[in-house]
Amino acid sequence: MNAPTPLNLLLAQPTEAPRLREIPYNYTSFSDREIVIRLLGVAVWDLLLRLRQERRTGRSARMLYEVLGDIWVVQRNPYLQDDLLDNPQRRRQLVDALHHRLGEVQRRRSNEDAERDALVGQLLEAASRAVEAFNAEFEAIASLRKKTARQLKKYTANDNIKFDGLSRVSHVTDATDWRVEYPFVVLTPDTEVEMAGLVKGCIDLGLTIVPRGGGTGYTGGAVPLTWKSAVINTEKLEAMTEVEHIQLAGLDNPVPTIWTEAGVVTQRVADAAERAGYVFAVDP
Repeated sequence: MNAPTPLNLLLAQPTEAPRLREIPYNYTSFSDREIVIRLLGVAVWDLLLRLRQERRTGRSARMLYEVLGDIWVVQRNPYLQDDLLDNPQRRRQLVDALHHRLGEVQRRRSNEDAERDALVGQLLEAASRAVEAFNAEFEAIASLRKKTARQLKKYTANDNIKFDGLSRVSHVTDATDWRVEYPFVVLTPDTEVEMAGLVKGCIDLGLTIVPRGGGTGYTGGAVPLTWKSAVINTEKLEAMTEVEHIQLAGLDNPVPTIWTEAGVVTQRVADAAERAGYVFAVDP
């Protein structure tokens, strides 16, 4: 039974409810707060909240949010990243446009309120640093891609080292549909023999390794939590046996076992166990 709600509470409306999603081009589930903290830091978000209460026309705020929106939409779209990596001139035009918008905000500053103007100055400094960091990311990513390809092609075919947008988008999450970061690279080894070298290479490169099987999310998970990560897709590694009774150390009687490679789908193991009269349970 629902508790009665006073009618006056239903009729009451907030007088000035702040917009929660002012950053344009944000098709993700991230809020303005999360985006600002990622790009500018917690202190700048607190600063923005203070300035929001003192807005006049809101034009400067819109231009600032457009800058953040442009940066964010590129960071969350591997296809745009690849396009800008392949077109340095287009990238320069984008960065110049971002600086131009910040310059317009700078031009609109007023020293009538010294304290407020100082806060705006801090905000512009943080935004300028974010634009420069955004620009520098492309050179860093291009350099790391070359280094990664050179290192990992010692252990697997070059076609198995994937930086393209489709591969990265396909491996940003599993069936849980929880998207945090796009992986830097996706690896698809042909054989189990290649695995040790790829793991060593990723460790040497400082990449966080995310092993991925079928991507169902039923057994563990495969969601990258940092951009500097390598998803190792094991779908090609699908060899397996039927149920075999093997004597294991410390046990008196042989036990039913199934040998599989890492990419075998759990349902296939369950089916093999059922054919032999057993049940394979994924979780207790």
